Parts: sequence; structure tokens; C-alpha cells
Amino acid sequence: MRAVFVAAFVAFLISLFGTPIAIRYFTRLKADQPIRADGPQGHLGKKGTPTMGGVVFIFATLIAYTGGHIALTTLPDQQLRPSGPTATAVVLLGLFVFTGLLGFLDDYLKVAKRNSDGLNKRGKLIGQALIGAVFGAIALYVPAEKTGDAVVTTVASPKLSWVHDIDWLNITKIGAVVFFVFVVMSMSNAVNLTDGLDGLATGTSILVIGSYMAIAFWQYRHWCADPEYNANYCYDVRDPLEMALIAGAAVGALVGFLWWNTSPARIFMGDTGSMALGSLIAGLAVATKTVLLLPLMGLLFFIIVVTWIMQIGSYRTTGKRIFRMVPLQHHFELAGWSEVNIVVRFWIIAGIGMAASLGLFAADFLRVMSGSG
Repeated sequence: MRAVFVAAFVAFLISLFGTPIAIRYFTRLKADQPIRADGPQGHLGKKGTPTMGGVVFIFATLIAYTGGHIALTTLPDQQLRPSGPTATAVVLLGLFVFTGLLGFLDDYLKVAKRNSDGLNKRGKLIGQALIGAVFGAIALYVPAEKTGDAVVTTVASPKLSWVHDIDWLNITKIGAVVFFVFVVMSMSNAVNLTDGLDGLATGTSILVIGSYMAIAFWQYRHWCADPEYNANYCYDVRDPLEMALIAGAAVGALVGFLWWNTSPARIFMGDTGSMALGSLIAGLAVATKTVLLLPLMGLLFFIIVVTWIMQIGSYRTTGKRIFRMVPLQHHFELAGWSEVNIVVRFWIIAGIGMAASLGLFAADFLRVMSGSG
């Protein structure tokens, strides 16, 4: 756990003190977020706020991950600790960085064109699909490794999972890669839709990724690959300490970034940050084998996507709108709620989903252990 805390603390410091540098740099470049003319009128006051802030917490996470690995080398009992980057790190950080680069391209085009269009929808979806397919193939097809006397599974599984793999839901490796792509695309766009108010996506992501950090570390403490763990219930995942390390670094980086991103925001994460966070959350859900728990874990993201689909579907079929505006946070802006009220109340919704998910995860473990006792 010490290495996870080291990674989180290093990422926090880099992000906290690095974000003001990014604010000055992007302001000098006039890389400010274009404001939609048809959006809430209160957003016009945000004109001139720099975007692309996701670069800061992506960089902080990568540096802190390295620092966490240095901390690991100082600890005893190295048998179950990764000595270097693993396939899990390649998948999670690869998704994080490359979807971040895709988002950076989108942000750059918005700034260059001086409008909110950026990369067209087809280009975004194709880019997300390609990135998801590459890292999905790595997650499903990189050969399993041996740790001690136990075989460690691949990063992802051909079976769908709830709080662990569901044996009768085997969709084959090819089907699992397709599903992996779907989850990556869904979460990248879900976080992107949520990123519309100061601190909203950042705070929600802290809650969700922090929950996956806790799940991954719990799985490490009850890992099937640990020859000294003899309980009747263990987790057949790959590199759980690595997952906890990456998630902890991301949480620390986001907390540092939130200092500057909370209302009134001095910088926006942009598509650079929102796409990167969405894909990282998707990767963590798959790697911890809790993918069907994701809609509850990311409850706020799920609600915002579902209401967006409802609005688009209703307008295209009946010509009528269900909400004043989507994404949902803008509906409440037009209803007269203050930005801070919306953000805090939406964080509460996200916290409810997080608590319920962790409760279900823990309940399954306690159920099995109490039954075996």
C-alpha cells in the first residue's frame, strides 16, 4: 500500500504545482476553450479559460507511476510485486495516453478553428475504436505469465464479469475484444459529456477511479497467485497491485488538478482529459473483472448518457424534447440551479453509485467466506 500512497502523493504534487504552469502556457498560446453560442448563457463568462488541462494529470500520472515502481523496489517480499511495467500497465496507460492524444487533437482543432466543432464525430469514433481494438487485443491475447507457482490470467477475460467472471457468459476472445472496444468508446464519450461544468467530471472521476484503486488493492490482498493465501475465495486477475498503483496515481493527479479546475475554473481538462479518463475507467473495469458493475460504479456517467440518448431519440422521432437541454447538467442550469449546486449534488449521486458498487463487491466476498466458514 505504501507504493500506492507514494504514487498518489507524487502525482498530487506534480499536478498541483504543474497546473499553474500549464495555465500560463496555454493562456499565452491563446488555447482557450471555444464557448458554444447555443449553450447556457452563463457559460459566456468562461470565455478565455484555457483548455487541454488533461495534459497535466496524464503527465503527472505517468511520472508518479514510475515513482511508485521505485518505491516497490525498496520493499521486502518481491515475489508478487512487478519488477517493471506489465501487460496491465501497457493496456491501462496505453488507453490513457492514446485516447488523451486523440482528445488533444480534438482540442487543438477547436482552438485553431476558434469554434467548438473540433474533430468530427466520425473521426472521434474511429479513433476510439482503433485504440480500443489495439489494447483490447493486447489484453486478450498477450500470453499468461507465471507468478510463483500460480498461473496469472491475461489482462482481460473472454467471460463477462460482475464482481468476478461469470462462467456461463463466455463470449469468446474475439467477442471480448469487440466488447472491450464498446466499453472504451462508451466511457470515453460518457466522461466527455459529463465534462460541462467546473470540476464535475474531475470530481466524479476521482470517486470512480478511487473505488477501482480500493478494489484492485483488495484483489491483491486476496490474489489467487499468492501461494501464501489459502482462503476459499480469491481473485483470478492479473497484476492487481499494478492496477492499484495506476489508479492511485490518477486519483492523486486529479485531486491536484481539481484545486484549479473547481468553480470558477482556471483551466478546463478538455477532450484531452475527458477521453483519457473515460478510457482509463473502462480499462480498470475490464482488468478488475467488474465490467457489468460499471454502470452502477459510474452512476452519474450512466445517467448523463442515458438522458442524452433519450433526448436525441425523442427529438428525432417526435420532434419534442424531454429536457430543456442535454447533457443533463445544462437542463438544471436552465432550470435556475447554480453551477456549484449542480456539481455538488451530482457528486452526491456519483458517491451513491460508488458506495453501492463497493457494497456489492464486498458483500459477494463476505457471502462466500461466511458460507465456507
